[in-house]
Amino acid sequence: MSVKQQVIEILAQQAVLEPSDVTLDSTLEQLGIDSLGLVECIFAIEEAFDIQVPFNANDPTDGDFDISSVARIIAGVETLVAEQS
Repeated sequence: MSVKQQVIEILAQQAVLEPSDVTLDSTLEQLGIDSLGLVECIFAIEEAFDIQVPFNANDPTDGDFDISSVARIIAGVETLVAEQS
C-alpha cells in the first residue's frame, strides 16, 4: 500500500468516511476532523510509518508539517519516510 493510500485511509477512518470520499484537495475541516481528531491522525500516521511528525498540537500552523490539505499531509509524510530511509 502506498503512503498516499495509507494516509487517506487513516484520515477517512478518523472522519468516519469512506476513503473514496477523501480527496487530495480536502481540508481537515471539510472532512470534519477537529483538533483532537487531528492529534489522533498524527499518532496513527506516526505509528503506521514509524516516523516522528514535527507537529505542535498547541499551534498546528507552527512547524514544518503542513496540514492545510490532504495532499500536503501526504507530501509531508512522504518526505519524512524518505528522510528516514
